[in-house]
Order: sequence, then structure tokens, then C-alpha cells
Amino acid sequence: MARASILLLAALFVFSYHIHLSPAISLTPPSSSSSAFLHGGGATRPAMVLPLYLSPPNISRSVANSRRHLQRSGPNSHPNARMRLYDDLLLNGYYTTRLWIGTPPQRFALIVDTGSTVTYVPCSTCEQCGRHQDPKFQPELSSTYQPVKCNIDCSCDEDRVQCVYERQYAEMSSSSGVLGEDIVSFGNESELAPQRAVFGCENVETGDLYSQHADGIMGLGRGDLSVVDQLVGKGEISDSFSLCYGGMDIGGGTMVLGGISPPADMAFAHSDPLRSPYYNIDLKKILVAGKPLPLNPRIFDGKHGTVLDSGTTYAYLPEAAFVAFKEAITKELHPLQQIRGPDPNYNDVCFSGGSSDVSKLSDTFPTVEMAFGNGQKLLLSPENYLFRHSKVRGAYCLGIFQNGKDPTTLLGGIIVRNTLVMYDREHSKIGFWKTNCSELWERLHVTGASPPVPSSSNGNNSTIESPPSEPPSHVLPGRVQIGQITFQMSLSINLSDLKPHIPELSEFIAQELDVNTSQVHLLNVMSKGNNSIVSWAILPSDSASYISNATATSIYSQLSEHRVQLPDTYGNYQLLQWKIEPPADRTWWQQHYVVVLAVTITIIVGLLVSGGWFIWRKRQQPMNSYKPVNLAVPEQELQPL
Repeated sequence: MARASILLLAALFVFSYHIHLSPAISLTPPSSSSSAFLHGGGATRPAMVLPLYLSPPNISRSVANSRRHLQRSGPNSHPNARMRLYDDLLLNGYYTTRLWIGTPPQRFALIVDTGSTVTYVPCSTCEQCGRHQDPKFQPELSSTYQPVKCNIDCSCDEDRVQCVYERQYAEMSSSSGVLGEDIVSFGNESELAPQRAVFGCENVETGDLYSQHADGIMGLGRGDLSVVDQLVGKGEISDSFSLCYGGMDIGGGTMVLGGISPPADMAFAHSDPLRSPYYNIDLKKILVAGKPLPLNPRIFDGKHGTVLDSGTTYAYLPEAAFVAFKEAITKELHPLQQIRGPDPNYNDVCFSGGSSDVSKLSDTFPTVEMAFGNGQKLLLSPENYLFRHSKVRGAYCLGIFQNGKDPTTLLGGIIVRNTLVMYDREHSKIGFWKTNCSELWERLHVTGASPPVPSSSNGNNSTIESPPSEPPSHVLPGRVQIGQITFQMSLSINLSDLKPHIPELSEFIAQELDVNTSQVHLLNVMSKGNNSIVSWAILPSDSASYISNATATSIYSQLSEHRVQLPDTYGNYQLLQWKIEPPADRTWWQQHYVVVLAVTITIIVGLLVSGGWFIWRKRQQPMNSYKPVNLAVPEQELQPL
């Protein structure tokens, strides 16, 4: 993680479009190592931006009833867009979702950021953009793309032809480019049809934006260019959206653009849109093990107040609040040993002696509560204020830090792990509901209706389909037996540079797909321009005769959703072909050779044992012993002939 050293918010945002836009400040720089508030004091850990991906079932405690479903706001409500979240809060530094832009759709992995008010992706014309997860957006390949023409309400390029944007961050990263408008699709899990929307097409990236793996940013903040504001302004969704981040060691989660009916036991906090340009809540006090910290409630109302930001990893408190919180936690954990943090450059507060099982952390660590102005409370489990010590098993560190000398309280993603957060902008409130976010996706209400086909800008019918975010249903029909999975991928690396690293690439693919290295076989590799085309086969493990459907689906999902993380050495990859094959028909000998071989070996072993026993018995029989001539022997009775 990059560490920041200044006190203010990440941000100078200069932006205009059509309607006059007032300047806004992004709470968090959108990168895996950027900080929303950049903190002073060399021992302070900076905030980080996050992505969204679904992962294996959560081992953390779930307060929710797994049979409960979340419904839309009402029978006459607008449709909503349900979108998966990917990646992990601490491992990746951000959460992403998938968005498709253009006709035909071009896919992008975008960091979900409630502190940003613009969505942008790298443009094909960008000469100063880093290598990211997906190829750059190519406006020339989209039949529905239109540039936003220069007008009096926007900043224009030097030729006064097209509107431009510029975004700068305090940690010295920046994004700038032109504004365009095109069809934006939300995936085939969405009830919401693809919509026309304005977005930024990057021409220059610097700093962390240049080096991050994610393609760009999906802005969910307040502002005319926010995705939420654009959809609400067109009347396509109600003025609300929700985020749900997976728990410790799990990651993933769910996002819903549009309204849903809140669970009966959801706790709400008032959010004043006039208080600051960010999503704030009226936090009044913090309780540790049921005891309130000895603080004046006004401490949480300094500067921007208490801000909730999805793009920040950790939580940051004003100095006095942090000192009181640390002392209260340390007092409750006096039986545990306090140890140094994983990074000697930072003065992390860490404790050893906890359980490695996340579900048992509450047996050791105290609960924390945040009380709002209306008396309602948000219960924080240990996973909401701790992160694992990377070097000591069973050790954990506080994920809440001092916000330098800045009086703002910043609550990042760690605070809302396994918590459904509803940003009800229409009613100026934010709701919190403890649940298992990695399982919530499966419990969201599904209407089963296919989204309507959008119309193009010229009024003619378009044949755009909502691109699949899941494996097509025809890929794995029923419970078929899979003997081999073959796929072809394009890597943005020259063949001559790739060849020496193919054995390492095979190991990386096996590790990412969670299979044995012996199961990954290289079929072919060839050059195509500056790229390399590599064909692979995944075979069953040595102990199995076929690959299970679940394993095949997992492999497809990881490849198609670009969850396979390869080192920068190999550049970007794109899945070109995918095929499953049944087990090959086997001859009688192939089907029964194991039995025949076992019988043959048994017979041979039996013969060897019998022969050995016979020889041994023969050797045990006494030989005729030598008798001296003068030896007296008993007289024997003569036997008749």
C-alpha cells in the first residue's frame, strides 16, 4: 500500500458538463494504494480504494436469516440493477464491479467509489495509460458512441470541439480525458435495461491510476455526472443504491443500483446532503464492550463530519477519539499480548492470541457499537475493526487509525464488512443491516424477466444484448461428466518474450484456477501481431476420472470475469475460446485394465509366496546327521522283508 503524508482530502476535481457543475472533492483517490484522506505523521496508515467480487461461502457470522429475500421498494417501483462485487478489501485494496460500454459491448472492471462523481475508462487514444485488466475502450468500434460537444457549460479541449474533464488527487495521481456518451450495460443479472450515459474517456493517467490493475472508476457520489444521478435524472431508477462487502478472508459482495425494501431491523442514520459533498452520517458516540467512550459528541462533527466512503479501506478518527478508542480496546484485551505490526514502518496496534477462525473472534475481542443521533446503533463485529497480522498466526491489528490532525471522521470499507449499506438519497438517510454479504447475492429477489432492449440514439431499434456476467446456461448442461477443459487466451506480450516464461505461466494459471500444476497442459502457442495466443487444457486430477461441474463453472467464471491475476510480465489477457469435452470413450482394456492388473499381480504374488513357503519348509527339515562308527545305537526289531 502506498502511504500518504498530507492531511487533506484526496482531491481537486475540475469538471463541467451541460448543466453547470460545481467543483467537487473526491474523498478517496481511486487506486489500490491511494488514500481518501491523506494523513500526516509517518506512523499513520493511509486509506485505500476498494473492488467487488464474489468469493466462496463466508465463514463469518451471519445475523441474517438465509431464507429472507430483499425486494424492490414496491410493486410500482422502478427496476434496479443487481451487480456482483469482486476482489477483496485488504488483499486487493479496492472492490470492483463489471460495466459494459458501447455497441457491441466492451467490458471494464471499475472500482466502486462513493467518493467519486465521475465514471471513466482508458481510451484507445490514450498514450499515457497503464496496463489494466481489460483492453482500452475503442470509440471507433461502437456504433452508438457520441462525443460530448463543446458548449458554454463545460471545459473544452484546445480546438473547442469536445468537452473534457480532469481529475487530480492529493497523492499525485490524476486522470484526464474527453467526455463521451454511449450505451452502458449492467450485466445479465440486471433488471435495468442498458442506458445511455456520459462517461470519461481517459487520455492521460498518472500515479496510482496508471499502475492499478482495475480499468477505471465507477463514480457513485453526488454530482450530475455520477452514474446514480444520471439514472435517477432519467427516471430509470429510484434515488437509492446499496453496497454489501464480503467479510474477512472472503471478499466479494453485491451492489444494487435502485431502491430495495429495507429489512425490518435495518438501522438508519440521517445523512444531510447539505452538510458536505460526501455521504455523511450523524454519529454521536462509540461504545466498546457496551461502555461509551468519554467523548463530547461534537468530536464526530468536525470539518466534513462523519463520512462513509466505499473507496477507503480503513477507518480514521480524530486524534482524541482514536486515543480513547485504542485505550478502551487495549483495556478489554489485557490478557492478550500486544505485539509489533507486520510493517516496522508503521506503528500498528496488534494483539496475538486470537483464534484463526473468524467466527470465533467475538469470544476474544469486544463488540463495538456506533450510536446515531436517532438512538439507533450499528453493531461492529471484530472483523469490522480488525485486520489479520500477515506474519503471526492468530494475531490481529486495529483497522481504525488516527486521522492525523484532520477533525473529519472517515469510515472506510472495513467498518461495513458483512453489512448491507443502503444509500437512501431520496429520504436523506443511510441504512445498515448485518448480513452475510457473500451469500446475499443468492438471496436477492430475482424477477426472471429479461431486460428490454435499449433504443439507439437515432431512434432506431438496437440489437444490443446485456453482456453475460455469468457463464451461459448452455455451457454446462445438466450434470455432464467433463473429461477436459480447453481454452485459448490472448496475451499482450510478444511470443519471443513469452516463451522463456511459459513454465512459470503454467504454474500461475494452476494457482489462480485452484488446480494442480499437473492438470494444466500447454496445447499450442503462436504469435498474432504483438500478442501471443496460448491454448491450454485442464485435465482431471490424478485421483479423478472427470472434472466436476462446479470446478468447471468456477474455472470459466475466473477466466471470463478476469479474476485470474497474472504478473505484469505477461501483460493483459483476453479469453478467446472456451470448450468442455466429455471423457474419451475407452476400450474394454482401458476400462478394466486396473482390475486385470490387480488380479494378475495377486496371482503372481500368491505364487511367489507359496514358492517361498515351500522352499523355507524344505530347508527346515533336518538333514541325515553324521554318526560315528563306534556309536552305540539302540537295537531295533527286525522287520520282515
